Amino acid sequence: MSDVESQSKKSVKIRSVSKALMKIPKKLLNSKALIILTVIIVLGAFLLGLAVPQSQVPEAGAASPYSYEIMLLARLIRAEAEGEPFAGQVGVASVVLNRIRHPSFPHSIASVIFQPHAFESVSRGLIWRRAPAAQHIRAALAALNGWDPTFGALFFWNPAKRVSPWIWTRRIITQIGRHIFAR
Repeated sequence: MSDVESQSKKSVKIRSVSKALMKIPKKLLNSKALIILTVIIVLGAFLLGLAVPQSQVPEAGAASPYSYEIMLLARLIRAEAEGEPFAGQVGVASVVLNRIRHPSFPHSIASVIFQPHAFESVSRGLIWRRAPAAQHIRAALAALNGWDPTFGALFFWNPAKRVSPWIWTRRIITQIGRHIFAR
């Protein structure tokens, strides 16, 4: 998509938001309503892609920042790494992306995430019970933009939870928060 087409689509989105705002009765715009409306507008702009920094806008043909696979990756981050430091959340996303590049694993985000028994949160359905928050989307985008705090890890686990003894045969690379990352 060219810059002109992209700017044109953003202009249409901005005009749509502006038209919707003009329809709001003035008496509803008291201070509480104004605060709520501002939050809705900012959130709407974020979801429409109007607030995405230029550095995070992908090249033509690449996945949109709010594509199915990015949201799926953000859901996995929330389900597997909620409460972990931001680097640990990026680490979970990095493991998925590292697996895509590895010949022993499937070659798409969805295929890696849905590989049978690959992630406990998917097997138990937790991935569908919790929608991702903005920080989980940011972590997914950070990994997609090349940050890998795991240095190429293919596996992660929480040693405080019961895991297969096999996982301990993997070469440990680092620990971030409560997760161990390994190859």
